[in-house]
Amino acid sequence: MTQGESVDPLADRAPSATRHDLQLGRRLFHLVNGVATATAYALLFTHEQVVRIFGTIACVVYIVDRVRIAYPDVVARRVPWVNRFLLRAEEEVREAAMTPFAIAVLLTILTVPKRAALVAIYTLAIADPLAAIVGIRFGRRRVTHNRTVEGSFAFVAATVTVAAMVLHWGDNAPPRAVGGAALAIGLVALACELTPLRIDDNLTIPIVVGFTTWVVCAWLGVALG
Repeated sequence: MTQGESVDPLADRAPSATRHDLQLGRRLFHLVNGVATATAYALLFTHEQVVRIFGTIACVVYIVDRVRIAYPDVVARRVPWVNRFLLRAEEEVREAAMTPFAIAVLLTILTVPKRAALVAIYTLAIADPLAAIVGIRFGRRRVTHNRTVEGSFAFVAATVTVAAMVLHWGDNAPPRAVGGAALAIGLVALACELTPLRIDDNLTIPIVVGFTTWVVCAWLGVALG
């Protein structure tokens, strides 16, 4: 540091993580929010109730994120753990991943049948962070710049498992139909995950999975009521 230079005391509190960091706190936050939302929809609330509740939550998430972007110094000073555990460096001056996450979950609930929405939300909540953790920690063979064979396998395995469990729950469809639907959903979700789009996958994954579940289940005769 040369004479006359000043040091910003908040600079060290700015988010510094990248998508190549594990950030287990962020992954756990992602998982808990998604699983809690899907489970509440499955067991506690009607469609109308969950639309009202999660619609309000999505609006609050958007407003809070805009305030965070407008006043980064306040976040760094008052709640530095947000920058340290939940945000990436690239999100300091643009929307955080939680905003497209909330919007996509709300759109999925609004547009597809209940069980298809549950498959989509659980996939986003479980398969996406699991793939990231496995890919970062154990990934050795790259498929694309940000994807590995190991992470992609974890993603498709988790998606197929989630889809099979949700579609089997409370339905009398033949196991072969449920298994075929789950496998098709997993493969389409994997293709979406590997496609190098300049759009946050928190937005694309649930919408693609939700509509794929709807179409595949209609084709194979698996009820989505």
